[in-house]
Amino acid sequence: MALPHWNKIILLLVVATSLLSCQMDSQEKSGIESFSLEVPTGFPAPEIPEDNQLSNERVDLGKQLFYDTRLSANNSVSCATCHKQKLAFADSPPLSMGHNGKPGFRNAPTLANVAYQESFMMDGGVSSLALQSLAPIHDRDEMGFDINKVVTKLNEDNELKKMAKKAYDRDTLDAWVITRALASFQRILISGNSRYDQYAFQEKEEALTSEEKRGMELFFSEKTQCSSCHSDFNFSDGGFHNIGLYKSYDDPGRERITNQAEDHGKFKTPTLRNIELTAPYMHDGSLTTLEEVIEHFNSGGINHQNLDPRVKALNLSQTEQSELIAFLKSLTDEEFVSNPEFELN
Repeated sequence: MALPHWNKIILLLVVATSLLSCQMDSQEKSGIESFSLEVPTGFPAPEIPEDNQLSNERVDLGKQLFYDTRLSANNSVSCATCHKQKLAFADSPPLSMGHNGKPGFRNAPTLANVAYQESFMMDGGVSSLALQSLAPIHDRDEMGFDINKVVTKLNEDNELKKMAKKAYDRDTLDAWVITRALASFQRILISGNSRYDQYAFQEKEEALTSEEKRGMELFFSEKTQCSSCHSDFNFSDGGFHNIGLYKSYDDPGRERITNQAEDHGKFKTPTLRNIELTAPYMHDGSLTTLEEVIEHFNSGGINHQNLDPRVKALNLSQTEQSELIAFLKSLTDEEFVSNPEFELN
């Protein structure tokens, strides 16, 4: 499948990087209040860019923009349309519908713990959380708009302009302010209080059932090697892997960025946090349940020249598969998906 519009978006992001980075942030201006970011036990503190340190004002502006449908061409779609809090800021259709009623070309990923990511999009084609927001705005099947037109539209709102003044000491909402405010809000979407976290980091032995503990042992075992890719506190190595989903991929994945044949069909390892809530799965939403996901890996996937060698038949029993699924469900963070701090008042 040819994806010329996405190639144009990537070029736009590269150009925007140089343009936006030339602007100076009024970081040290008086009157802004630092945002008190709570880092869960067992988590490192996320790295926050020097030119966009968190403040209450910046987070509030970013939240307002995140839920604002005026970022789309016909005022019908916001960031929150495809990233719903109750679904851990993911979406339920395989491919979310955009402003024109047409689906996008990849499954909407969770935004949980996006502050810890070093690259963005499933192919890693964007290196900055601030710049990432330009992609859906400009994509013809998502928001179908243009950041310059967004700027014109939003500057008709005097209340938003006041918020931008407080947050960044600027009289208008330009592209620099909009992208960085959106990034500020997304950086506070930290999920780290699942029952697994309570067991592993908060010493609450009773937080997991016996079945979940057996599933956890399987997950971290040499037999399954699940944790070799779904590693560390966020259950992701941030790398790109071909897991044998198809013999031939319509979406080339990482190859779109590197133009290297060995990257064909490779996609970024997703976090498994809140995985129970983020169905359907895979880059195209082609697997609808956790049972299907486990069955895929248990079978060893479809043979492909770029198949990761760790993906091979596991021969797990039905009981073991059920235990793995039970463990994955223990990664659901109920506090995260109901936190009123993330809601628009």
